[in-house]
Amino acid sequence: MKFLRNRKSIMFVSLLALLLLSACGGTNQAGGGGAKKQFVTIATASTGGTYYPIGVGMGNLWSEKLADQGINATGQSSAGSVENIDLLRNGEAQMAILQGLIGAQAYTGKGNFEGNAYEDLRSISMLWPNVEHFVLMDSKVSTGTIADIEGSVFSVGPQASGTEQSTLVIMEALNLTKEDITPEYLGYDDAVASMRDGRLEGASMPAGIPVAALTDAYASGVKATILEVTDEQMEAVNGVFNTWYRYTIPAGTYPKVDKEIQTIAQPNFLGVAGDMDEETVYQLTKALYENLDQMYEVHNSAKEITLETALDGLPAPLHAGAYKYFKEAGLDIPDHLIPPEAK
Repeated sequence: MKFLRNRKSIMFVSLLALLLLSACGGTNQAGGGGAKKQFVTIATASTGGTYYPIGVGMGNLWSEKLADQGINATGQSSAGSVENIDLLRNGEAQMAILQGLIGAQAYTGKGNFEGNAYEDLRSISMLWPNVEHFVLMDSKVSTGTIADIEGSVFSVGPQASGTEQSTLVIMEALNLTKEDITPEYLGYDDAVASMRDGRLEGASMPAGIPVAALTDAYASGVKATILEVTDEQMEAVNGVFNTWYRYTIPAGTYPKVDKEIQTIAQPNFLGVAGDMDEETVYQLTKALYENLDQMYEVHNSAKEITLETALDGLPAPLHAGAYKYFKEAGLDIPDHLIPPEAK
């Protein structure tokens, strides 16, 4: 299964990093006498979405800008936000891109993490909005809203992924369960390929815009519609978990789609294990915000990363290192985001 392969890949990278450090007695020096090397694995999601390129881009930026401090950061694919929480908790990744919903569930011990709260989860920054894309073949569309997925062969995302979790919350708000659809569990690229082949009628693909797999779908002539979310549907969704807000996908975002699409979004944020070194997280946060122009070249969604929105929607307290940077930057930090260890 892809889930297992992805996890094994991250475990291998993390293990390799530990072996390298062990081989050097924990004092591996960068640049022939520089700082001790620090290997940072950033867990992302499947390669067809937005998490992966942004995670890889951040890793490349940090490895370049902080080379003199021995930072070697790498973005790695995974099954998504739910698995990423486990990777952080188990020390198999040091950082992860997470959906706001999954972060909130993990930190509070609700939903998918009922009775298993991850209180050591910390936030670094809100990155970009996770825009809901419920896509359905035109032949199945009736109202043009997300309620149309009922009765369809529909991909809810890879099993145990953040996509699956957020999709199920939205379906719950519509009084739908998996029994009301024929569920499939596909990554974005595989979902588009299956829709193109007639084996799938729709898919949930939450991500920053534009979603690469959807751009490919429209460019290749797949006859599908991105369904809209009404105000009443949004209110119902927030009645389950209050983390979504109105989002308008601009006309022209996708090939041959010349109208605005009224949907909803939740924040994506950069999470980190609470025990990660404070100075390291401070330097990583500082390097990210002092080199945004370079990040903006990675993906259109990265252009949403701004200092002004850095604290928006964060579901867990800031890491002490990020807290230090944002205080220096002059941000007004809400009390619930102040790290417990800083109070």
